[in-house]
Amino acid sequence: MFEVARSRLKAWLVAGIGTVAAIGVAGVMGAFGARQEPLPVLVPASGIETGQWLLRPLKAYSTEGENPYGVPLKPGAKALVLELEMTNRTAKSTKDYFDLLQAAQATVDPTTRPFIVLTRDSTLSPELHPGMPERMAYVWQLPDGAAPPASLDLTVIRKTYKQRDNLYGLPGWFNPAPVGTLKLPVGSGPSAADIRP
Repeated sequence: MFEVARSRLKAWLVAGIGTVAAIGVAGVMGAFGARQEPLPVLVPASGIETGQWLLRPLKAYSTEGENPYGVPLKPGAKALVLELEMTNRTAKSTKDYFDLLQAAQATVDPTTRPFIVLTRDSTLSPELHPGMPERMAYVWQLPDGAAPPASLDLTVIRKTYKQRDNLYGLPGWFNPAPVGTLKLPVGSGPSAADIRP
């Protein structure tokens, strides 16, 4: 009887020490894991590589009561527009650019995707061909009553190419992750003639 009680006590002590050790290790690892380095600040004037895309930001501006490049905004709405040059670095035509830029504005709903348009002919969400730089416009409609911000703050997202994904065994671009942040001053928009299709 004494031996049974002694072995149970020993088991509880070992389990207790193991639990305390596990909690300690988890705490230390959590403390180190929580320490994240800030994202690099990207320079708008230089090319930004995101795996699939090479980006060259050109300008950011706000518009009111216009439909820049024919984008279907609500009548009289204000919009935030980012124009940039995009080059498809892959071997196939693609329009995998909807999650490439994430607006960090308090005035822009981060769950709302922007309209993306080819500026030369106002095509909405076109496939871009490999190696051909194209001027594109990202257009975010601002909520009713929101004033345009002084700057457009973005997080740029990159993906990694894998020859085989884990689910289907097919090649593709996966694992989106932030590359850095981008801050552009927001100017006043061009004339209506410049932004109409």
